[in-house]
Amino acid sequence: MAIDQIIRGRERDIGGFSVRRVLPAPGRRMVGPFIFFDHIGPTVLAPGHGIDVRPHPHIALATVTYLYAGALLHRDSVGSAQEIHPGDVNWMTAGRGIAHSERTPPPARAQGSPLHGIQSWVALPDGHEEIAPGFAHHEAASLPHLVIDGCDLRVIAGEAWGRRSPVEVLWPTLYVDASMPADATLELPPDHTERAAYVAAGEVDIDGEALGEANLALLTRGLTVRLRARHHSRVMLLGGEPFPTPRHIWWNFVSSSRERIEQAKRDWAGGRFAPVPGEHEFIPLPDD
Repeated sequence: MAIDQIIRGRERDIGGFSVRRVLPAPGRRMVGPFIFFDHIGPTVLAPGHGIDVRPHPHIALATVTYLYAGALLHRDSVGSAQEIHPGDVNWMTAGRGIAHSERTPPPARAQGSPLHGIQSWVALPDGHEEIAPGFAHHEAASLPHLVIDGCDLRVIAGEAWGRRSPVEVLWPTLYVDASMPADATLELPPDHTERAAYVAAGEVDIDGEALGEANLALLTRGLTVRLRARHHSRVMLLGGEPFPTPRHIWWNFVSSSRERIEQAKRDWAGGRFAPVPGEHEFIPLPDD
């Protein structure tokens, strides 16, 4: 069998806007370095409306934003202010602590716009959890692009099919956006120990087993896995090497140490994270 487990995205409200949360899931916290995976949309925002994720904190992870449609404006406490558009990558390293917001840019808010994409988090590996916070933006044209058997592939982060993304990673990583025409077949080699396929749109067969939209399949280790698109489909391939040390997750905090998470909670509640320039709101620490 090529599929070890199927995880279905669960609806979650993130402040007036619904996403489908895939990771963490019951019985499965991580796939490679990926510890969080949200599917945003697809939706159409009416004129005058938009996404407003107020400033909130992170530690010991990197947020990865990738859009299929629409735009978002990222601001953070190291002074970054960057719009992201389809095919671009926003990679924010939290390290010892960062705060950020994500909002619909003013022009898109005024006109109305579609929104569809994936936001994921990768945990920072042992020895790197407390590095300096930072932010990097990579335009779509900078990502490796290849076509295999009619499938259009972009290597978002890490390495796949012998191509490496310019996005700097600290752990062996697989992250690929695959656009698959109807009846196209893609073989995923066993180059990474942990691998998963998430169907963002459409439907695929994985060695004959159907996988519909908003489902993630955890793939069997060590096997070359064949994906075939039943219709035109958009599939996110993700994974990498497993972490030797377990990670804990609470709200927006990830760490190998529960005590470090408790400290981050006290720091956010006490206003000790650096502020986000240009922002005057924030998301309070949730009740336990």
